Amino acid sequence: MAATSPTLSARYGGYRVNAPIKYAALQTQTLFISAGHSDKDPGAVGNGYTEAQIVLEFRDKLADYLRDKVFFGKDGQRGENLPLTVAANEAAAHDVAVEFHCNAFSSPTATGVETLSAGHHYPLGNALCAAISSTLGIANRGAKGEASGQHSRLAFINRGNGIIVELFFITNPSDLASYFENIDACVKAVGDELVSAVCVGLAA
Repeated sequence: MAATSPTLSARYGGYRVNAPIKYAALQTQTLFISAGHSDKDPGAVGNGYTEAQIVLEFRDKLADYLRDKVFFGKDGQRGENLPLTVAANEAAAHDVAVEFHCNAFSSPTATGVETLSAGHHYPLGNALCAAISSTLGIANRGAKGEASGQHSRLAFINRGNGIIVELFFITNPSDLASYFENIDACVKAVGDELVSAVCVGLAA
């Protein structure tokens, strides 16, 4: 079916989304995307940016990319996110739930992408790490367990059965510069992995 095919509209996870019939018919798992921080909880700070600025923009761009491909829920309207307890509950109601963060460290040379999750999500975690690492040209730190995390959003994993994606180190100026130079390609790479994760039989 052509890309110009009619769309299905549905009230999904509290948000209006549209998806082409081609993809809606093939989607076998539900999807939820989340920003780990907001203005009320800005997260890490590095090189003049807050984690909230990065992950809110990334989630919103990802939502725009996914909107005509799959049905999905997300944790708030554009530019906002939901409190952790609400986001974790929403995540638990979906088959695949992903929340975005930035890593931070005292050394500005710490670099790379990693995911935190339960073991059964390692395959998708590793796929996301590979996609982001390749797109941004940064180290692939791989899929790890939740005990590797530094922040308080781990309820998204242990209650929400979700995956936390640490996109890059906000404290590393090279990581940050590469992200801004390649943000649209990164969104596409992550989006394509998520579409593949929740759909079957996609044609090339």
